Formats: sequence, C-alpha cells, structure tokens
Amino acid sequence: MKVQELERNGLKLFILENDWLRVEVFPAAGGKITSLVNKKLNKEFLWHNNDLPLQKCETGADYDSNFWGGIDELLPNDIPELVDLLSYPDHGELWTTALNCEVSENKIILHGIMSISGLLYEKEISLVDDEPSVICRYRIKNTTAEKRHFLWKQHAALQISEGDYLKSSAIKAKGVDSSSNRLQSTAEFEWPVQEGIDFAQVPPKQGAMDFFYLYDTQVGEMSLLSENGAHRFTYSYDKNVFPFEWYFASYGQFRGHYVAILEPATAMPVSVAEAAKLAQCTVLAPAEELKTTINLYAGLNI
Repeated sequence: MKVQELERNGLKLFILENDWLRVEVFPAAGGKITSLVNKKLNKEFLWHNNDLPLQKCETGADYDSNFWGGIDELLPNDIPELVDLLSYPDHGELWTTALNCEVSENKIILHGIMSISGLLYEKEISLVDDEPSVICRYRIKNTTAEKRHFLWKQHAALQISEGDYLKSSAIKAKGVDSSSNRLQSTAEFEWPVQEGIDFAQVPPKQGAMDFFYLYDTQVGEMSLLSENGAHRFTYSYDKNVFPFEWYFASYGQFRGHYVAILEPATAMPVSVAEAAKLAQCTVLAPAEELKTTINLYAGLNI
C-alpha cells in the first residue's frame, strides 16, 4: 500500500493505492473521494459530470449546478435552512470546506472545523490488504457551547446501466417529494415494489427520476449491483448511527444525468429542523463527539 500526492489543474489530490484499489481524495472539497477504481476489474465505480471541471467551490455555492460527482458527504444539512438559530448553506458546509490533510505510508487523515456549525470533522482513510475495500474512520465533535442538531449523510454518485439493482434491507419507503419520483407521491409503501414497478431496478435513460427515503432497515448495508449482478458497490455502516437510507437516481430528468446516488443518512426528512422535532436527527451536546466506521466495497459480488 502507498500514498501519493499529485497536482491537477492547480489542485492538490492524494492517491491511496494497493493491489486492489486506486482511491483519489480531494481535501479542499471536504475530503471528496473523486475516484474509486478496482484495478483487477479495470473499473471506475464513481460517476463524474464531464461537463464540469474539478474545482473547489466557495461556501454558499449552489450544489446542483456544481454537481461534479464522486463521493461527497453532507454535513450538517441538505436544503438551506435555519437550524439552532444558524443559517446553513445549500447541501451543508462540508463539501466547500478545505480540510487539513496528513499522510503516512498507508493512510490519509483529513480534519477541520466548519465555520458556521463549529463541528469538528475528522476522517481517516485506509485500504484493506486482502479485498477491494476502503475503511473510513470518523470523529465528529461539537466544539461549541451550544447543542447542535444536524444531518450527516453519505453521498456516493455511481455509474449505472439499465438493469443495475439497489440492494437494501429497508422494509418501508416514501418519496422525498411528489415531483421527484416516478410514483408522484410521498405516501409510504413497502420497498421496493409499488404499482407494479420495482423501484430498486435501474430503468433505461428515459427522462425520469426517483428520490426516496428508505427506512426500517435490518442491517447496515446499502449496495448497488451492476454488470448483471457480477459487480457490487457497498456501504457498510452502523445502522444505529445511520438509521435511514436515501436513494436519489436520475434517469435523464435531472440535468440530463444518468446516475444513482446511495445515501446512508442520520436524519429524515430532508429538513433538519423538522427531523429534530421528530427526534430523527443527530444531536451533539457541547464537547460531545460521535465516532464510527464506514467500509466501502467496490468489487466482485461474492
């Protein structure tokens, strides 16, 4: 295993690499993972918006028009809103926060304090020696004197083809809003089939879109199966930390993109203020911290 530093268009990136994987990390964009290549399969699992350059965006930037792809994380919110009397920007602070980066022979450590929420974010990234897996160890701490309510959400944009399949242990689902899913409804249903449609299966690029909350999960795993089920991308996580899964997929409707986004999440619904009223978001008291580990698998479905 080795770590390399490189510069692309004036941007500093870091590469973690072993016999299985090549993982590219961009510290200036909240530690975004820009590439996840399985070397044995010669396959890039992540989706990229080829119409946009890789760049660092400023706080308050519109996320959708700057949606480059790769793996982001949303913290402390999704939609712009007032939470704990603080005004949070679109898709949160983390994706526009430049993190400090420390490297060793076998890991990358990213860390920084977000200026509005005062949350300390730390992520240690390493690779597994004997399989195509990435280990991400996290610490999030409230450095302020006030309680913080927040959403923390993974956000992996994946390449898709017709017939790919979302694998989840969720029992229930509902639309985020009626205009963002093929059901045109926000009513609860038993995942994944409703009105004769299996919403876990990727359709052709037909100008549609889906955006669902998935919940009542049985295990902390969320996967996308591709190549007729031969390949698999999987998030493995503590479902007590991430009790919800969000699934966004554009089949051409959202800016012409054909992409699926897997989003293990600590909160539901999209508004942190509403989730806080329902006791369905993360809460940290002053000086309290959250520690957890997430594994990313990108390889054969075995």
